[in-house]
Amino acid sequence: MTQRTTDLSASYSSENPLIWSILKILRHNPSGWKIHTLASKLSEKGMIPVLDHSSEKDLFKRNFLLMNALYQLQELLFPKQWLNVESMEIELMRFHPVSHSIAVNDPMREYYMDWGHYEADETEIKRLLNQFWTRYREHVGIGEVTMSRKLALDIFELDEWATERDIRKSWRKLALKWHPDREGGDESEFREACEAWSVLRGGN
Repeated sequence: MTQRTTDLSASYSSENPLIWSILKILRHNPSGWKIHTLASKLSEKGMIPVLDHSSEKDLFKRNFLLMNALYQLQELLFPKQWLNVESMEIELMRFHPVSHSIAVNDPMREYYMDWGHYEADETEIKRLLNQFWTRYREHVGIGEVTMSRKLALDIFELDEWATERDIRKSWRKLALKWHPDREGGDESEFREACEAWSVLRGGN
């Protein structure tokens, strides 16, 4: 497989909030996960609601959201760590350059990174992700967001002309740096970054 060198995050405007809940789970228990056991764990934490009245569609949408988040997280951690993404084998491990790389043309990755396959229109997807971000803010202890946009930009070390891509790049950098389950992480700094992201992401 060919190692990918481009910034893949620029292609996907919808950050999946399950990324950070999954990272927390994998930091505590890096191996032994399957897609359905990971889904159950997230449901226990109240991070995934019922997504469709049809049980079959609910299962499909749940799996789609999880696989999308896993692939985004794989890119985010690469190359410092490797996240093995298979429905029956999800594992966070040390990165080995010889055996670990992200394929340029991976049909499975391309499928789950395309929100068009979620079976919902753009408005519904945005509503869903906004709902998930609200749940995540509550999960990390952020109530009503009152931070100003100027302060949020200052936290992200950006100016008022920052692009959507600049904002997303800074958010991911800060979130990885301060995530409480990473070495050197800080819960209060991470919470502040989450609040700033909630302000700057707007309706994206």
